[in-house]
Amino acid sequence: MRRLLLIALSGCLICKHVIAQQKLPDAPAAVQQSGTERESPNPLQSGVAMFLTLQKESVVFPDLATAHGRLSGWNKCELAANNSVALSTFGGALVGAAVGQARNKPAGYGQELGGYGKRFGADMVRAASYNLFGTCLLASVTYEDPRFYVKKQVSFRDSLKYAALRLVITRNDSGAPVVNYSGLLGPLAGETLANAYYPQGSRGVGSTLIRYSTDMGWRFGGNLLRQYWPRINRRLQLASE
Repeated sequence: MRRLLLIALSGCLICKHVIAQQKLPDAPAAVQQSGTERESPNPLQSGVAMFLTLQKESVVFPDLATAHGRLSGWNKCELAANNSVALSTFGGALVGAAVGQARNKPAGYGQELGGYGKRFGADMVRAASYNLFGTCLLASVTYEDPRFYVKKQVSFRDSLKYAALRLVITRNDSGAPVVNYSGLLGPLAGETLANAYYPQGSRGVGSTLIRYSTDMGWRFGGNLLRQYWPRINRRLQLASE
């Protein structure tokens, strides 16, 4: 346990020297939408329309920022609960369990149908644990804002950089960039707790660090998808979500 915490804290300290040079995007401004605007093909309005879904809570990514203003500790715990049952969480668990089933990881679950159910359940519990420790508890204690702020009008290359940067840097309740302790230590705490219910042979420091690194890879992909979700949402005409 101590080794895991020391590794994570060392990574957090390394990130501090870049924070002063980073400027995180502002929360989206409130925009009123009329029936005419929804039906208008005017290209001058497309930029605004693309982000209209950010004015509503997303059932796919509840942590997408929709407005200015800090979250209370209770709000952060509500967000953690919403994240735990979001469509993106269910989808990620379904895919993750399928990959684990194909690779027979963890091997203790087997490869029969029941093994897939165990993998899916374990992935859902891991996600809930991360949200409890990170989004709810740590973000409240460290006064961090656990929401994801979409960075507008950037290239795909810059979006990749932002998705990676967002793993280690977030904003605090006042809007200033800070080390993302909740995003870095929350998954580590969740993976450490997973040793209590993972099968024998998939526990211990080595297995925990492997799962943790995998989590970071998934979160990078999730950040990139969040960055483009308003555009995807509008293209698929899912704005009513």
